[in-house]
Amino acid sequence: MPSFEENTPPRDSSLDPRERLVEAVPRGEDQMYDRTLRPNQIHEFTGQGRLVEQLMLSVEAARQRGEALDHVLLYGPPGLGKTTLAHIVAHEMGVNIHTTSGPVLERRGDLAGILTNLEKGDVLFIDEIHRMNRIVEECLYPAMEDYLIDIIVDQGPHGRSIQIPLPPFTLVGATTRTGMLTSPLRDRFPITHRLAFYTEEEMTKILKRSAEILKVELDSEGATALARRSRKTPRIGNRLLARARDYAQVRADGAITGPVAGQAMEMLQVDDLGLDEVDRHLLAIIIDNFDGGPVGLKSMSVAINEDPETVEEVFEPFLIQIGFLNRTPQGRVATRRAWEHLGRVFPVSRTAPDFLQPE
Repeated sequence: MPSFEENTPPRDSSLDPRERLVEAVPRGEDQMYDRTLRPNQIHEFTGQGRLVEQLMLSVEAARQRGEALDHVLLYGPPGLGKTTLAHIVAHEMGVNIHTTSGPVLERRGDLAGILTNLEKGDVLFIDEIHRMNRIVEECLYPAMEDYLIDIIVDQGPHGRSIQIPLPPFTLVGATTRTGMLTSPLRDRFPITHRLAFYTEEEMTKILKRSAEILKVELDSEGATALARRSRKTPRIGNRLLARARDYAQVRADGAITGPVAGQAMEMLQVDDLGLDEVDRHLLAIIIDNFDGGPVGLKSMSVAINEDPETVEEVFEPFLIQIGFLNRTPQGRVATRRAWEHLGRVFPVSRTAPDFLQPE
């Protein structure tokens, strides 16, 4: 089992969250692996059992009626397969998929150009749909409801609006922040599904499939070791597999066994639970500088030299999920599990009064 120093070393405060190996936010290298490893058919997809069953039922019903599938909203943390499911929906419907993202659609004309190139039944996938310009979003409403798009012709007093009919299509929207979606947009999706984190068994199966595609020798112990550190997220698991493959090629005989996977992750400072130096640094600051908390978000952000939004949205969620951190009305509190994981002795005198309970 890899060992980590009790006192976490200072980290580079300029580290972009996208550069973290265990961060689910997409990185440049992920695009290549996504194209190679992404399942194209439903039988290749692992996990999300009930969601997949319900989604494929809707697909089969629409296919039998010869209609376009109702619009679909997929939401959940990054890296869980929203884009993959959109491609699978298009494949199962036997239609083309057109992909874009909310930030790219800055003007009504951007959306109009995409919509007018759709064919009957096609899937339009908009990633990060919550970041779409509100003016563009309003242009999307009639397209979703009535398959019409309004085009403004000319300017000033001679300007006029003409309606262009669109073929029936399916909009698949993906978001990590459902709370940032406007009610009018959210209400126009008849089919809504939330993606959940994967189990260790599911992650092991996903990694074995990825290893076969990449032609990497990965035994059961190696797959389990990587799955345990993947933070229940396929994107992170595949990223760790790629790094373990490099390590095995140079330092071992090319095979990723349990010990080899452990050695690779120790070199990368990713521990048994998938925590990296950033996670351990944040917990160490709370424990060592603030006696375990509670500590306010702003104070903690200043202590680790990160902005509060990054701490709250990028660093904290996984620590809360595994029970290492609590958000309380008085601030953040490191739990007994966090103390013990870092090799600290949890004070016997430390009780759990109401202010230490989660929100």
